[in-house]
Amino acid sequence: MNINTLWTEKHRPQTIDDCILPDDIKASFKAFVEKDDLPNMLLTGKPGMGKTTIAKALCNQLNCDVMTINGSDEGRTIDTLREKLKSFASTVSLSGGKKVIIIDEADYMNAQSVQPALRNFMEEFSANCRFILTCNFKMKIIDPLISRCTVFEFNIPSSQKTKLAAQLMKRISSILEEEGVEFDKKVVAEVIMKFYPDFRKTISEFQRYSTQRGKIDVGILASIEDVSIKELVRSLKEKDFSSMRKWVNENLDNDPTQIIRTVFDSLEENLEPASIPQAIIILGDYAYKSAFVADHELNLSAMFISPELFVINWEGK
Repeated sequence: MNINTLWTEKHRPQTIDDCILPDDIKASFKAFVEKDDLPNMLLTGKPGMGKTTIAKALCNQLNCDVMTINGSDEGRTIDTLREKLKSFASTVSLSGGKKVIIIDEADYMNAQSVQPALRNFMEEFSANCRFILTCNFKMKIIDPLISRCTVFEFNIPSSQKTKLAAQLMKRISSILEEEGVEFDKKVVAEVIMKFYPDFRKTISEFQRYSTQRGKIDVGILASIEDVSIKELVRSLKEKDFSSMRKWVNENLDNDPTQIIRTVFDSLEENLEPASIPQAIIILGDYAYKSAFVADHELNLSAMFISPELFVINWEGK
């Protein structure tokens, strides 16, 4: 088992048929292949649902020349974005295929500066290049960008949830067998339902745990919560707002008050004693607010970057 290779990349589907997606989305993308058509697209939905995977599978089947940009990294400044886009989009593909720029996490790009610039780039290079944007929150994408894209909402109908979960179970079982990892089917099913519909997170957790233990057993269920909190504490300790925000997004499927309770339960392990009372006051205040707010991501992010939590000593014991 090669621990240096991410399973999410190694086992990423290469065709649309191999993607685990709702029937309507899969049919739409297969139609693009049949018609040899590729519009600008915005793929929106929860993390880990296969937005980037199907974008790459589509480009693969259409024999496109592809460049991928991460909106939370290279896409955060206009100059970096302009430099990367122009060097790629201003030339003709040597293979004769279409040129496509995939921008992951486009909702992390500044809506006042970078997104308007991207709109201009899309128009400037429209004759030579197509853009596929992915995001978790469509509300954070400006209207001029949305209007220039065919929009796909990655939502799983309740009628297809069982079928897609079964497909994921089959896929993960195949991955574990290929990687030579012994596994308990009941435990695998329980982990799948815990993270569903975040397929990427599910596969990553199986790789993490199997690398440590050599097999998948009931111990993975207890380890998941511990790892999740450690990721949050690391981002707070390093004052890494981007990582903290990603952690919040990945955990929004949980009850916000339960997220706050989980952080509360971890305080003794991760804070110096003198900082704990101050942290408890902040957690209690935001737990109360969570009953009234419309945007839980904003409320939780505000809590974690509040001076009382963001600057206290998260060194731990």
